[in-house]
Parts: sequence; structure tokens; C-alpha cells
Amino acid sequence: MTAVNPDPTAAKAASIAIVGGTGPLGSGLARRLAAAGYTVVIGSRSADKARELAQTLSAAVGRAPLRGADNVTAARSADIVCLTVPWASQAAVLDEIGPHLAGKLLIDTTVPLMPPRVARVQLPAEQSAALAAQKRLGQAVRVVSAFHNVAAQKLHGEAAIDCDVLVFGDERKDREIVIALAQAMGLNAVHAGPLANSVAAEALTSVLIGINRNYRIDAAGIRITGIAEH
Repeated sequence: MTAVNPDPTAAKAASIAIVGGTGPLGSGLARRLAAAGYTVVIGSRSADKARELAQTLSAAVGRAPLRGADNVTAARSADIVCLTVPWASQAAVLDEIGPHLAGKLLIDTTVPLMPPRVARVQLPAEQSAALAAQKRLGQAVRVVSAFHNVAAQKLHGEAAIDCDVLVFGDERKDREIVIALAQAMGLNAVHAGPLANSVAAEALTSVLIGINRNYRIDAAGIRITGIAEH
């Protein structure tokens, strides 16, 4: 099932920074985007670590090299920025890269997991990590929230991934950019409404962690039924 087929041309021409890109989710997204032909800059607290991973992923996908840089340089150089850091780091990283995000689209993947009880839903005072990001950055930055419920290890494979990505944002045109990116990576993607709705997917991540534990699996995901293919 594919909910929409937005024109990916605008997103394809953009450069994409993956801030926190050396982690499992960030590196998986970087790999899939690069394989789909996007220009990708991996950001990390350590520029050397980011450059090393960029070389490894470039060899794996067999395309023009990805670039690696520190988080600030990556965010400054890209048109679209994807934040893939733990909840505990979100505020500090946003404060660091925020001055370089004005007028840009930020894709926030943050889930408010609070160890040790990560299988229990624990929401922040702002109700969701995405709303916390928007509040921190202000209206000069367009925040879209996505990729919460995709198992990171699946992104490192070649096959299409059998789950849906819920995409939240206050502007439909911004959600469509992220949906085009998801589809290019072999993922189904669904318009899921305004940024405030991100609370549902963020909370669902803890539920999926619990399902993984109970059923001794490691990649539970979600599917939205009833939407005709386009």
C-alpha cells in the first residue's frame, strides 16, 4: 500500500543532512537515501567518525561519496535536516544547530524514551518530542515528524520494508516532501495530520518495544489498512 505518490523532484534536488547520523537509525536513513540518489551529509559530534562512516556507506551503495562533517557543518550545508538523536540529546543538539535551520525543513525522528522503562509510554511536558522541537526552534523552522516506528536494522538491508511511516506536519506540502523521501527509500508513507498528532507515533514506539520483547522479535512495525494504492 502506498498512500500518495508526491512528485519527488523538489526533494531530489535538495541536499539532506542526517544530524546524529552515525547511530543505527541515522546511518540507515543515510544509506537508503544515498542509494536512492540523494545528496547526503552525515553529521556527528565527531567529524572524523562521520567521515569514516560516509566512506563506508559510499562503498556499500556504490554511488558518489556521501560526505561526513560535524553536526553544525552538516546542518549549515544542507537544505533539509533530519534529526536522529536520542531524546536526552535533542534539546542540546537543537540549540547547537538551530541558528542554521531558519527557512529549512527539519525532519524530527525523536522518540521520548526514558530509560530504563523504555517499553512504557512517558511523554514530555510539551506532549511530544516534535512539539518540543518546534517550540525550541520557533516558527522560522518547518518541523515534520516521521520514521519513529521503523526498525533501524531493516534500513540497512536492500529489500523494501514491510511497514508504514506516519508523517506529521502542519503543512501538507512539507509532509509530501518527507513522504517522497520515504518512498524513495522503499518505505510506504502516510499523511498522518498535524505535528500535534506525532504524540501517537512517539507513544507507539514504546508499545512496539514491548511487543518485540514479548514475542521475542526485533522489528515490529505498523501497517495502515484500507487505503487504495495510487
